[in-house]
Amino acid sequence: MQSCPIGIDGLCGFHNGHGCLLFLYFGDVVAKDGLFELLARHVAIMDELRSRGVLRTENNPTGDLSEYLFCRAFGWEQAANSVRSYDATDSAGNRYQIKGRRLNKWSKSRQLSAIRDLDGFDYLAGVLFDHQYTIIRAAIIPSSVVAGLANRHEHTNSFRFLLRDNVWDNTAVSDVTAKLQDIDSSLNPI
Repeated sequence: MQSCPIGIDGLCGFHNGHGCLLFLYFGDVVAKDGLFELLARHVAIMDELRSRGVLRTENNPTGDLSEYLFCRAFGWEQAANSVRSYDATDSAGNRYQIKGRRLNKWSKSRQLSAIRDLDGFDYLAGVLFDHQYTIIRAAIIPSSVVAGLANRHEHTNSFRFLLRDNVWDNTAVSDVTAKLQDIDSSLNPI
C-alpha cells in the first residue's frame, strides 16, 4: 500500500485520479469510535475543506464542491452566497447556475437541487459524482435546454431538472467531464 500523504488520527487522504481527494478511514480505528467521535472526524474533514477554500457553507458539501471544481476548471468568479439565481460568472458576463448530484447505493436519482428561476442564469453547469465523489460526468447546458427539460413543482415553487445521460445527446450541451477531472492534478494534498 502506498504511503499516506495526509494522516490525521486514522484518517488518510489520497487523490482518486478523477478530480477529488479521497479520505479513507481505517476500519479498526473507526469501528472503535463512538458516535460523537465519528461526528468529530466529520467536522474536522469539513473544517479542513473549508480552510482550503473548497467549501463555503455548512450545507452538504456536494454543492460547494461542484462550484469549486467548475470555477477552478474554467476560471469563473464565484458569486456571493446571497445571489439567488446564479453561482458564478465568466469573463464575458455569462451567468452559471452550478449543480451537483452525488449518486450512492441508496439513491441513483439524477435530480439536481431546486432551480428557482429559469431566467436567472445563462447556463447550468452540472456534475454527477459517485458515492466517493469521483466525477462521473459533467456538462454545461444552455438555459434554453434546461427550460425545455425541467418540470415545474408547485409545492416548492421551483423547477426540477434531472441530469440524465440523454442530456449529453443535445448538440448545444458541452461535455466537460474531462476538464473537471483534470483539476485533480492541481489539487495536491499538504
